[in-house]
Amino acid sequence: MTTPIQAEVLLPTQELRDDLPFYTRTLGLRLDSIFPADDPSVASFSGHGLRIRIEKGADVPPGKIRILTDDPDGFADGARALVAPNGTQIEIAPLSPTVDQPQTQHEFAVRRLRDEAPWVIGRAGMHYRDLIPSRLGGSIIASHIRIPDGGPVPDMVHYHTVGFQLIFCYRGWVDVLYEDQGDLIRLHAGDCVTQPPGIRHRVVEASANIEVIEIGVPAEHVTTIDHEMTLPNGKGDPMREWDGQRFVHHLKDGAVWQPFRIPGFTARDTGISDGTKGVAGIQVVRTDGHTPPPSKHDADIHFTFVMEGTMTLTAEGQDPRDLQPGDAFVIPPGMVAQYTNCSPDLELLEAALRGDCATTLLD
Repeated sequence: MTTPIQAEVLLPTQELRDDLPFYTRTLGLRLDSIFPADDPSVASFSGHGLRIRIEKGADVPPGKIRILTDDPDGFADGARALVAPNGTQIEIAPLSPTVDQPQTQHEFAVRRLRDEAPWVIGRAGMHYRDLIPSRLGGSIIASHIRIPDGGPVPDMVHYHTVGFQLIFCYRGWVDVLYEDQGDLIRLHAGDCVTQPPGIRHRVVEASANIEVIEIGVPAEHVTTIDHEMTLPNGKGDPMREWDGQRFVHHLKDGAVWQPFRIPGFTARDTGISDGTKGVAGIQVVRTDGHTPPPSKHDADIHFTFVMEGTMTLTAEGQDPRDLQPGDAFVIPPGMVAQYTNCSPDLELLEAALRGDCATTLLD
């Protein structure tokens, strides 16, 4: 038999009778115990997933309580901040996180692997390298992620409150589980998936030296652990949408190559622009041996990662940049740029937001 265990937060008071109506009527907590009967000095309350003990003369700070609700106007007469008689601050905040997309701060940026930017150990022991240091004002995060040892990944079922998210397998393989997508999905190098807003998922296992490119919009977004869902959870509706986006699983093998938006290249479209209704477009790009012309685009965000080969990036007002595998760059809308000196094995990963952006070719 398991012994019940509870935890409570201790708060001080100078006069308990002043706090009783605030915590029960204003905050809607339930009074569970109070003593002594003749002159109460201790009371315990519970509710909203919280247990608190208010004790007269307790030598502790008054603290701060955050109450989360999706109906803040219907709670505590619509107040967003209150102070209890015992000095405890009360903050009323949204229960469900929302996506706050910052305005993009456009810039031309190049990030080289050989510059030895630091790898940071993040969630589940994975190593992260930031590919856009400025994050364009918080509008996007692009990460180069690796797991040096491989094997099982200590991940939990979770989801992201995000506008767009891509996982592209760059090297090795990784096993992942996604809500309503059946059994284990193994991503090999060149494969990718989108993680629509709110889809539950979990990383299960990875090969040694696995590397992925992860793109998230906006840069800062909430990750929530789902302790109730177990994956896999079977097959769902293949046309199901999460916040207007479908889950897209693109396979490198069998993909169709077609002319790219810039002559001199071919590309395989991942189908992500269609699956996200134009929110983002993801393409893998190869040179066809011809020199591409200068061009400019009107995408709000345009990010490229060099997967294989070498090239020179020239852009108006900038020194030419020689690029190699592991390098990344951002070109702002309206800036004229040209890809030159492309090696025969050049392969790029391009992300454009929006996915239905237009390109203007220049002579």
